[in-house]
Amino acid sequence: LCSLFCSKRNSQPAAGGLLDSITNIFGRRSLNSFPTSHDCADSQAAGNREVRVPATAVYSFDAHDGEVNAVRFSPGSRLLATGGMDRRVKLWDVIGNKCEAKGSLTGSNAGITSIEFDSAGSYLLAASNDFASRIWTVDDYRLRHTLTGHSGKVLSAKFLLDNARIVSGSHDRTLKLWDLRSKVCIKTVFAGSSCNDIICTEQCVMSGHFDKKIRFWDIRTECIVRELELQGRITALDLNPERTQLLSCSRDDLIKITDLRANAVQQTFSAPGFKCGSDWTRVIFSPDGNYVSAGSAEGTLYFWNVLTGKMERMFSKHSSSINAVAWSPSGTHVVSVDRGSRGVLWSDF
Repeated sequence: LCSLFCSKRNSQPAAGGLLDSITNIFGRRSLNSFPTSHDCADSQAAGNREVRVPATAVYSFDAHDGEVNAVRFSPGSRLLATGGMDRRVKLWDVIGNKCEAKGSLTGSNAGITSIEFDSAGSYLLAASNDFASRIWTVDDYRLRHTLTGHSGKVLSAKFLLDNARIVSGSHDRTLKLWDLRSKVCIKTVFAGSSCNDIICTEQCVMSGHFDKKIRFWDIRTECIVRELELQGRITALDLNPERTQLLSCSRDDLIKITDLRANAVQQTFSAPGFKCGSDWTRVIFSPDGNYVSAGSAEGTLYFWNVLTGKMERMFSKHSSSINAVAWSPSGTHVVSVDRGSRGVLWSDF
């Protein structure tokens, strides 16, 4: 598998920056990959309204029987998904200031570790502790694909922008590329360290690892284009809407923004009480990229301002460690989920 990689010496980025070094593969759609109506609705919803940090918790609910590891809004809609250690993905309608149960996606044989909708909101992808990833159709809750082949827990799985392929990262230290048409793994690359999270563009995969490194992969060549080493195990990654800033959270209790054009850490966020509670604590950008949010081990939800670098607000509503946060595409709601089965809906209303 080592032969799959370019040599590190030959893959260092040029002075033009990381974006140039991967020949503009960040954020590029293929010619046959057009925005869907959901994409347009999503963009309009976020663009027509100034995103503000929530002012209060408006609803608290029991999301799962046990720990809740993942939460995600469907693009351009009020549909919310959560994933838990009870092996279920649950769907919720966010109506006003409530989360109303809609249905469950079943089929996993162990706890859910990550969830993601495709760009149209038609399919939901979930990674699981049973070494597999699964895809359901959202409208009828049917299990469509089960992707097996990893030899360890799958900690993250993401759609590529063409929605025809996914990438999964595992505790077995590999990344796998899957073709959904043929339902098979078409590439396996050895990353050298357990993968805790993945973020994708059309031709590039960024993976965060136990060995404190963020790796940048060119899907076409299977090469590591770049590695960035931080000071703690990487737990989460996210991209801003312009795909120029990479957000990361690590076990040294620091959240960082890396400028992909300058190949440098641009901003570091911390707070006296903020502590990253697990190797899968997730962190997110707001829909407009102006804020960052993450939950802490003691149950406090934090918001930082990207422009000023300062903490904007903190809320203590959870009684256990917050594992993940999701921001609605319209910017009106935030949902946080914790280790003790709870979900909290936040709003600026």
